[in-house]
Amino acid sequence: MKLTIERSALLKALAHVQSVVERRNTIPILANVMLDAQETTLALTATDMDLTINEHVAADIQQPGKATAPAHTLYDIARKLPEGSQVSLETDADSNQLVVRAGRSRFALGSLPTEDFPLPSSGDLPIRFSMEVGNLRGLIDRTRFAISTEETRYYLNGIYLHVTGDDPSVMRAVATDGHRLARVEMGLPDGAAKLAGIIIPRKAINEVRKLVDEVDESVEIGLSETRIQFSLDHITLTSKLIDGTFPDYERVIPTNNEKIMKVPCGLFASAVDRVATISTEKSRAVKLAVGEGNLTLTANSPDAGNAREELEVDYDDDALEIGFNARYLLDITQQVEGDDVEVAFADPASPTIVRDAGDASALYVLMPMRV
Repeated sequence: MKLTIERSALLKALAHVQSVVERRNTIPILANVMLDAQETTLALTATDMDLTINEHVAADIQQPGKATAPAHTLYDIARKLPEGSQVSLETDADSNQLVVRAGRSRFALGSLPTEDFPLPSSGDLPIRFSMEVGNLRGLIDRTRFAISTEETRYYLNGIYLHVTGDDPSVMRAVATDGHRLARVEMGLPDGAAKLAGIIIPRKAINEVRKLVDEVDESVEIGLSETRIQFSLDHITLTSKLIDGTFPDYERVIPTNNEKIMKVPCGLFASAVDRVATISTEKSRAVKLAVGEGNLTLTANSPDAGNAREELEVDYDDDALEIGFNARYLLDITQQVEGDDVEVAFADPASPTIVRDAGDASALYVLMPMRV
């Protein structure tokens, strides 16, 4: 294999593929990126066995062929090369190395056999539909913060995507970690009518989210019972789905929260953030005392002291005191795009509903905590 490629094109592609590669690998080949040079294109592939990314970039191919190279090392080299430089990649069959040249720089990287590189499982993806980039970005942003990181409940380590039972024209994305829940709805894309409930893993969600910022068009999505594939521009990302049953989240969404507080989102978020400065790092607890037209936020710490701030709010129900994790509150308010946030209480011990007052498509449930 021998080729020349623009440093910027190589760097951009390596930035995408190397993030899939785990830093610690017990299988050496999984630390490598596969380079496949054919005709006028260089294809780069990386995998962790669950998630595979493939990207095609234009290159001047002098000699077609394949090679593998340490993904993070190759990325670091490309990142540190001078801007605008031409990078030459050539395999040395005698030493099993990939030689990288740019200007007066020369690097020789160990290259493992290409036949050892695991190829992604092929198979039909019978369900295919497309989503606008903005819709996919919004769906991910408004749910992924609630994905659980607790590995014992692995079925919560992703976003649950499904068609709602009560309205077949609506697709829902749900994520929860047991302390908070995020539910976002959007119109069902054409071709997605047969979408069964699937759980997309957190890592796949995070990688797709990075990629959608770089494209303006729609994203093509393919699905089978075990895999999901995202295709955008010259990049294909394929991931295994989480093999598990997502819990019946509808049971934890309260239906009788009738004490409604409406408050400007920016003012509320800033006040929570300021008061939480005092709360202990472990609990991040903030107490909300809401009365007619008024909200008082307080936090106490045995070491740091206490904090108190008052806000004018739209509220005309019974007085109520309730505690929340400030970080969880802030995560939710960051997803509110409208001017006002609407908080619906039942009592100090029951789950609370938080909504964007101007957008009914997203709903958040937050469990209270003792303060």
